[in-house]
Amino acid sequence: MMNTTMDMMKGAMSMESSPMKGLDMATMQDCIEALSACEQACVMCADADAGEGMARCAGMCANCADLCGTMMRMMLRPNGWDMAVMMSAMESTMAMCRACSAECMMHAEMSEHCRMCAMACDQAAMALDKMLGSMRDMAPAM
Repeated sequence: MMNTTMDMMKGAMSMESSPMKGLDMATMQDCIEALSACEQACVMCADADAGEGMARCAGMCANCADLCGTMMRMMLRPNGWDMAVMMSAMESTMAMCRACSAECMMHAEMSEHCRMCAMACDQAAMALDKMLGSMRDMAPAM
């Protein structure tokens, strides 16, 4: 079986002194993948919304895409982690994903891109929640 990019990176990076030491890397990988999918869905939805005159939905999707992309990049910089900051950023991103999903669900019956975007937002929020749970479980050991 072929290694994923994340598996190869984990092998190449020293985690001994990293604030990430002890994190569930499978959960982290799932979260990064969900954030990437959400970012892509939101960019596409924002573009379609703009063409359809749905300014609020377009703006919410654009903001969600930006936060998901930023959160994903933060997660990929293990030596720059501060657990309190990461957890706060994850909570903010999760809140944005939930708000974007709610906005897109208002248009889901008439708009396939909004329905798909809402699903991607929900999956990202669930992945972030799971990652936060993993981080909270290890917090006393930090």
